[in-house]
Amino acid sequence: MSKIAYLQCPTGISGDMCLGALVSLGVPVEYLVTKLNDLGIAQEYHLRAELVQKNGQQATKVHVDLVEDDHDHHHHEHHHHHGRHLPEIEQMIRQAKLPTRAEAWSLAVFQQLAVAEGAVHGVAPEKVHFHEVGAVDAIVDIVGTCLGLDWLGIDSDRSGFPLLYCAALPTGGGTVRAAHGQMAVPVPAVLKLWEMRSCPVYSNGIEKELVTPTGAAIATTLVKEFGNPPSMTLKQVGLGAGTINLPIPNILRLWLGESTSLQADVRNFQEISPILEPISVLETQIDDLSPQAIGYVFEALFAAGAVDVFTQPIGMKKSRPGILLTVICHQDNLTQCEAVLFRETSTLGIRRTTQQRAILQREIQQVETKYGKVRVKVAWQGTSPDKSITNVQPEYEDCAELARQHNLPWREVHRVALQHWYS
Repeated sequence: MSKIAYLQCPTGISGDMCLGALVSLGVPVEYLVTKLNDLGIAQEYHLRAELVQKNGQQATKVHVDLVEDDHDHHHHEHHHHHGRHLPEIEQMIRQAKLPTRAEAWSLAVFQQLAVAEGAVHGVAPEKVHFHEVGAVDAIVDIVGTCLGLDWLGIDSDRSGFPLLYCAALPTGGGTVRAAHGQMAVPVPAVLKLWEMRSCPVYSNGIEKELVTPTGAAIATTLVKEFGNPPSMTLKQVGLGAGTINLPIPNILRLWLGESTSLQADVRNFQEISPILEPISVLETQIDDLSPQAIGYVFEALFAAGAVDVFTQPIGMKKSRPGILLTVICHQDNLTQCEAVLFRETSTLGIRRTTQQRAILQREIQQVETKYGKVRVKVAWQGTSPDKSITNVQPEYEDCAELARQHNLPWREVHRVALQHWYS
């Protein structure tokens, strides 16, 4: 079972909203400060958290108060000694001896942000200048968020990134004041980050800056998948407040839970008794019906709710070849299935039995292959902590459809879908 998280961002995402949501989930502010100060920025900021109301809802607001430096006004090079280009920031992070994952994630987010900013201004990522104020802010937000996700113990996938999911992002609108005057929202760096990651976005009608460059960099770097919440058992929700007031509460919600996805845990193959359920079985033998009529009976039975229908060749009296038709259905579909048999076949009698059937739990998951989406039916035994996967089957129709589209063998599409599921 994996610990996973989902970011729900009805009003977008920013670095301080991430910090607020993490502190709300129990990450101690003192822990963040202690680790952040290893970056050598203790003199430049104060971090504090408070509970605030947003449209009547309580959430955690984290403030990064920057300390005004007397030299700032005279001496613009002053900040340069703290290193405000990508290489210097990377060096600060590496020297800080952060927890392994927090370090790797922080470096990845800064790299992504610098690539985006560089693309916007037409300069190399390492030449990007993180503006005076923005630099400390960005460092606290990004490194703090990575420290928090690591502290919460969110599991990593094989690539080492967190099992973090995120809703589609609202675009926002209007304009925002920036170093270079007014800018259209989303600001260029945010738009570039979305483009780099092919982010799903939508407009919620709010004409404000909803996603900041730092928020976008965190999301597009660390999030595994954008869209609906993954299947999960919800354990705790963190609420991080934004700064401005909006028509809906300006709150980022971080859902923390346990994955109910099956790949999470295929470790335990203990024998677990599968679920037992009663099922009805109808049987009749037929010796004077056209094969075409039998084909029609199959369709009609499935339409009436049959779980399965099959025939077997049998020898009947006077050496006539016939078929034994068997229908398996739930008890509440028994009368409809029986009616179909009497109506569509020449039978005069139908035997019925109720049997116990052992079933595996199953769910449909989707994999994204290079040929397109394939649904995969996954069956397992037992309940979450010790369930074992016993069967993984790509849907026949999906494979067939893609095989036709791409002019490929069906088996090839089927193989790729399985390989994707297991990877």
